Amino acid sequence: MPRGERSEGAGCLQVTAAASALRRAVDVRLAAMLVALVVIWIALQVATDGLFLSSRNLYNLSLQGSAVAIMTCGMVFVIVARQIDLSVGSLLAFTGVLTAYIQVGWADAHPDAGWIMSIGVGLGTGALVGLFQGWLVAYQGIPAFVVTLAGFLMYRGAAFRVAEGQTIAPLDDRYQRLGGGADGSLGVTWSWVLGAVACVWVLFYVWNTRRERAKYNSEASPRWLDVAKIVIGCAAIVAFVAVMVSYPNRAKMDDAGNAPGMGIGIPVLILIVVAVVLTFLSHRTRFGRYVFAYGGNPEAAVLAGVNTRRLLVLIFVLMGLLSALAGIVTTARLNAGTNSLGLLAELYVIAAAVIGGTSLSGGIGSVPGAILGAFIIQSLLNGMVLLDVASANQQIFIGLILIVAVKMDVAYTRRRTT
Repeated sequence: MPRGERSEGAGCLQVTAAASALRRAVDVRLAAMLVALVVIWIALQVATDGLFLSSRNLYNLSLQGSAVAIMTCGMVFVIVARQIDLSVGSLLAFTGVLTAYIQVGWADAHPDAGWIMSIGVGLGTGALVGLFQGWLVAYQGIPAFVVTLAGFLMYRGAAFRVAEGQTIAPLDDRYQRLGGGADGSLGVTWSWVLGAVACVWVLFYVWNTRRERAKYNSEASPRWLDVAKIVIGCAAIVAFVAVMVSYPNRAKMDDAGNAPGMGIGIPVLILIVVAVVLTFLSHRTRFGRYVFAYGGNPEAAVLAGVNTRRLLVLIFVLMGLLSALAGIVTTARLNAGTNSLGLLAELYVIAAAVIGGTSLSGGIGSVPGAILGAFIIQSLLNGMVLLDVASANQQIFIGLILIVAVKMDVAYTRRRTT
């Protein structure tokens, strides 16, 4: 072979190897979702004449999206395991109304601890419902679609029975902090502290990933890419904190008209804790590995000795807990419990999980992607409200988005398996 052809062939091989290494180092789907979110925000900023990216709207968006994102994190485990849960919105309503009902009922008898006990009852109820649904799916062989569709009807009805069609309010002031509001944020100082901790974590994560790859003689990502991840990640964190602290807390305005910044809302902090815990579960525990192994190949998981029945039960218990937690955050934000809570939340949660890269065929999904998908959905809903789009048209648009997301998932799965 002539020298020129050999050089050209070697160059092509190097380019191909570099491209392959880049694909392994970067989550292409997550990166695409980040780009899509940025594009959506810019488009909505233009369409709303600069209103969408205001500090006030972004603060409210962070609160509104937290409840959906919390449930979406749990839906990742459900869908990865090739199951589905259509009852999450109704369960949010039932546990939220039950929490509010008990809190108001116990307000006189337990003025100091009533709100804490009501949270325990709400979370316990969510776990028990998840246990019941998981038992039906795993041990009775009833398809999850049927079980959770029945739950979709039953828990909405139970919420109506508890509330008797009325609004249960007001709730404890300390409880309301869990939903944001005047006292429901970290403030300026602690928000910057949390942002600094997050930047340190980004730095540690990139460094640890590189160290782990070197430890097992795996091909490391280019150094420039690691630097870019750190710079972009920290810049996004700083920008987020800066926007949150720039929104003034007018409820605490002094006589001179100065108001302190709100900072990061408590619901966002709760979401961060949920995301960290579930990411650790999915990557660092036997439970997480079993979930992905079962979703990738159920038969192989059984042959490997995985107790798949218990695994499915635990997945639905986790989903029930997170639905109840989302119900607590929602009722705290609204300062009321009503049976209309969580309407269409099932659609938004499933759509967010799929948009975030969770494959409906099972075995693929990530918590960060799910959170990103949840905020894409919430950004679209928020933008359509600002643009005064009719509610019916909002539902049509989100439905079309879900179809597009599933089509992309099918195409990605087909390309990955060929």
